[in-house]
Amino acid sequence: MSLIQQLFNVFPASASSIWALQLFTGPNHLLERSFLWYVCVCVCVCVCVCVLSCSFGDLLSFTLTAFVELMDHGIVSWDTFSVAFIKKIASYVNKSAMDTAVLQRSLAILESMVLNSQDLYHKVAQEITIGQLIPHLQGILVVNASQTTWNVIRSPTPINDEMAHQLYVLQVLTFNLLEDRMMTKMDPQDQAQRDIIFELRRIAFDVECEPNSGSIEKRKSMYTRDYKKLGFINHVNPAVDFTQIPPGMLALDNMLYFARHHQDAYIRIVLENSSREDKHECPFGRSSIELTKMLCEILKVGELPSENCHDFHPMFFTHDRSFEEFFCICIQLLNKTWKEMRATSEDFNKVMQVVREQIMRALTLKPNSLDQFKSRLQNLSYTEILKIRQSERMNQEDFQSRPILELREKIQPEIMELIKQQRLNRLCEGTCFRKISSRRRQDKFWYCRLSPNHKVLHYGDLEESPQGEVPHDSLQDKLPVADIKAVITGKDCPHMKEKGALKQNKVLELAFSVLYESDEYLNFIAPDKHEYCVWTDGLNALLGKEMTSDYTKSDMDTLLSMEMKLRLLDLENIQIPEAPPPIPKEPSNYDFVYDCN
Repeated sequence: MSLIQQLFNVFPASASSIWALQLFTGPNHLLERSFLWYVCVCVCVCVCVCVLSCSFGDLLSFTLTAFVELMDHGIVSWDTFSVAFIKKIASYVNKSAMDTAVLQRSLAILESMVLNSQDLYHKVAQEITIGQLIPHLQGILVVNASQTTWNVIRSPTPINDEMAHQLYVLQVLTFNLLEDRMMTKMDPQDQAQRDIIFELRRIAFDVECEPNSGSIEKRKSMYTRDYKKLGFINHVNPAVDFTQIPPGMLALDNMLYFARHHQDAYIRIVLENSSREDKHECPFGRSSIELTKMLCEILKVGELPSENCHDFHPMFFTHDRSFEEFFCICIQLLNKTWKEMRATSEDFNKVMQVVREQIMRALTLKPNSLDQFKSRLQNLSYTEILKIRQSERMNQEDFQSRPILELREKIQPEIMELIKQQRLNRLCEGTCFRKISSRRRQDKFWYCRLSPNHKVLHYGDLEESPQGEVPHDSLQDKLPVADIKAVITGKDCPHMKEKGALKQNKVLELAFSVLYESDEYLNFIAPDKHEYCVWTDGLNALLGKEMTSDYTKSDMDTLLSMEMKLRLLDLENIQIPEAPPPIPKEPSNYDFVYDCN
C-alpha cells in the first residue's frame, strides 16, 4: 500500500479516484479496463516523480522521457504538480553544463505546463527567466542551422551567390558568439577560473592538487616549475597571461578543450617541449594565447558581416565545436613548424608569421572538412613555404618588367655555357656502366670517359666496378667525337629493340646510344637518372646541339635565380623604370675631350 499512499500524497483524492482504488484493492476486482488504464498511468506518473528526485545521468534522461510520454495521454492534470516539482525541473534548465537529452525533456515539460495551465505559467515564469533561456535558444538555433547548412553544402547542386552570401553571414555571426569570451579578462582572484589552470597542470603532468601537502614555499616552487613547462609567461601567477584582450578567456577555453578532447597530443606537446633546452622550447601557453588571437583575426571575430562577401568555409559547418577543433589542429601545426624551423624564443614572431601563412594558404583551398584542412597543412611544411615564397618573388611584377627580362636574356647564355662546361668536365671524369645481356645478367662492367681535349671517347670492359677514375691508358677502345652523328634515347635505341632486351619503363628511361659511321652504335644504360642527364647533355653539347634534360632546366632556374638576385642586390626597394632614361643632347663643342697624345 506504500505506492498508493505516495499516489495520494501527489494527487488530490477525488471521489472517483478513491472508488477506483477501492475496486483495484478489493476482493472482487470489479475494475474495468478503462479504470485500470487510468490508475496505471497515475501510478507510473507517481513513480516518475519519485525517481526524478534522486536520479542522475542516463537514468534521469530516461525517466524524464517516460514522464513526458505518460503526460501526453492527458489522463493526469498538470495542475496537480507542486511548486517543488517545478523547481526541480527548472534546476535542470538553469544548470550551465547539462546533458542535451535532459535539457530537451526538461524544456518540453515546462512548455507543457505553460501551455496547459494558467496558474503554472506564473510559477514557471518565477523559476525560468528569458535571460536563462537565451543561451539554450542560441544553441538550438546553431545546431539546427548547422544541420540545414551542411545539407545545402553537401548537395550536388551548385551554390548560387545569394546562398553563398547567406552561408558567409551565418559563419560570421556564429563566430561572433565567441566575442564575449574573447573580450573577457581573467580575474586572477576567481577560484573557478584558476581551477581551469590547475586542470591543465593536472592533465599534463598527471598530478593531483593537494593544497595541504608540504610547505607553502615548496608548493609554490613546484607550481612555478610546472607553469614554466606549460609555457606561461608569468610562471608565478599564469592567470595574469589571460588579462590581455583579445583573446582573453577564449584562449584558456581553447587550451582546456585541447587538453580534454585531444589529451594525448596535449601531453606530448607539453612534455616534448619541457625536455628541450630553454631557448629551443615552444612555449605552449604563450603560443596558445597568440594563436587564439591570430585565429580571431583571420576569422574576423567581432566584425559585422559584409554585404557583398560570399567567402564561407564549408569545414566550419561540419562540427559543433568547429572553432575549438580549428585551434587544436593549428596548435599542433605551430609545434611542428617550430621544430622544422629549429626556432628559439627569439624567433617566436617569425614562427607565428609562417604559421599564419600556412593557415591562410590552406584556407584558400576551401577544404570541405577539418580532416581535409589538416591534410592540406601537412603538405605546407616550412620547406614548402620557402619554395612558394621564392617562386612568388620571381613572379613579382618587378621580375616581369622589361629591363629585368632583358637582363635575364643577357645572362642566360653565360649560365648555359657554365652548365655546358660542368657537363663536359663530368664526362672527362667518366662513368662505369653495366652490361645487360639478353640473359639479363648484370655482372659485367665497362667504363667510358671523354679525353681532356674533348676530341675522343675512351671506353673498355672491366672485370669489376672501379673505386675511382679509370686511366685513359687502360681503356683500349676509342671513338673520335668527330665521327659521332647523333645521340638516340629511349625506345629508339638499338639495344632496346633487340629480342629479349629489358623493356621496363625504368630501363627505357636510362637508355641512350651514340650513332657513328653508317650504322654503328655505342649503347649505354645509365646507372641512374642523374648520370643519364649528364651524359646526354654532354654528348649533345659536343655535337653543338641544345641540352634539353630536366637536370639542365633545374640547374638553369637555380643558377639564373641566384645570379639575378646578386646583380639586383643593390637595387632592393628601388623602382626600376620601364623605359631607359633619354639620351642627352650632344654638347655644342668637344673642347673638353682630353687628347692622350
